[in-house]
Amino acid sequence: MSYSFEYIDIILLAMIAGFIFLRLRGILGRKSGFEDEVQSNYEDKFPQETVKNTLKQSNFDEAAKKNFLIGAKIAYENIITSFSSGNLVTVKQLLDKQVYQQFEDAINDRKKNGQISETTFIGISSAEVKNHENNKDFLEVTVDFVSEIISSVKDKNNKILSGDPKKIKKVFDTWKFSKNINSTNPNWLLIDTEC
Repeated sequence: MSYSFEYIDIILLAMIAGFIFLRLRGILGRKSGFEDEVQSNYEDKFPQETVKNTLKQSNFDEAAKKNFLIGAKIAYENIITSFSSGNLVTVKQLLDKQVYQQFEDAINDRKKNGQISETTFIGISSAEVKNHENNKDFLEVTVDFVSEIISSVKDKNNKILSGDPKKIKKVFDTWKFSKNINSTNPNWLLIDTEC
């Protein structure tokens, strides 16, 4: 009698393994033999001089601003949502040490007081470069963001302390980003925030 249960277990495990295999094949695809061969005749790193020239203030033209703003918008949303959730691990490489510490202190204060932050990021209405300047070996870019967010802070009893969980509000932020023009690291650091 007990042997029949073992067979059922084996059959069930085989079905689960088959299901997982089919899901992986559906997601990852399979080689059909018609794939193009990838050409790898490019340099692994940009020449250092190219990176420096791209980031010089005089070369921070409209195209450079447009490309910068694409990344800045993504960074803005990620940092806002990570701060709200209380987990800065995924955005730590985007934050200057001082800004990271300020955010971390605010999150710890929230936890210490038993407060829960709830934020739904709706979108960015506008993002404009307000200023850009060279500061020694660093290019610093200040951006004005206007975003739409639903946010509220609740206590441990779910009582609303601030904000409104049903109302979209416009948020005006001015953030300053910095990048070392001698570095090949593509990340810009958030070095200052003003609300």
